[in-house]
Amino acid sequence: MRKIIVGAMVSIDGVMQAPGGPSEDPTQGFKFGGWEMAYFDQEFGEQLNRVFKEKFDLLLGRKTYEIFAAYWPYYEENAPHGSIAKLFNEIKKYAVSRSGEVGTGWRGSVLLRDIADVKRLKQEDGPNLLTQGSTELVHALFANDLVDAMSIFTVPVVLGGGKKLFADGSAPHSFKLTGSRVSSTGVLVGHYERDGEVKIVDGAPASPSQREIARQERMKREG
Repeated sequence: MRKIIVGAMVSIDGVMQAPGGPSEDPTQGFKFGGWEMAYFDQEFGEQLNRVFKEKFDLLLGRKTYEIFAAYWPYYEENAPHGSIAKLFNEIKKYAVSRSGEVGTGWRGSVLLRDIADVKRLKQEDGPNLLTQGSTELVHALFANDLVDAMSIFTVPVVLGGGKKLFADGSAPHSFKLTGSRVSSTGVLVGHYERDGEVKIVDGAPASPSQREIARQERMKREG
């Protein structure tokens, strides 16, 4: 069985839309495309290399697949980040598209039609499956309890709106931190692995005050 690892760059307020540039994804009026690039430094690059170190296949939503397919095959491999281009061009890419309206001409690409296809793929033997971007797909992965690990790069910026990493409806789980780093530009990098159910601890006093009892009753009425 493969693991599914969510890789994401997010703002402090959880936005993951268009970190790389203004033309990447301006949908819904998003005006801050490229918000991540000013924070890239050596530590950032080293942590990306950690994410890409283990053998993996890419698992991408249609929109992110199209962004990558229009960029990485044409990126000079002797340029900065050329090693990423070489890696992405060589490995297998799974593009998830409900409509099937996606060109899979990028070498090593396979079309998946829905989350059921992803579930079947997860059960097979093979490298781990790593997401990049792919907001709608990531929401579906969390909702269907398919995420085994996460590598989150939190950039110190508040964007005020945009497509976010988490949505209501994710399957509840706790995660354990397996590694972390703070870059010179303030990017918080956290690597997490799934760690069982959410742990609940009741911090309320054993004998609540009458005021607390009244507050709880009011909350019940307000729903």
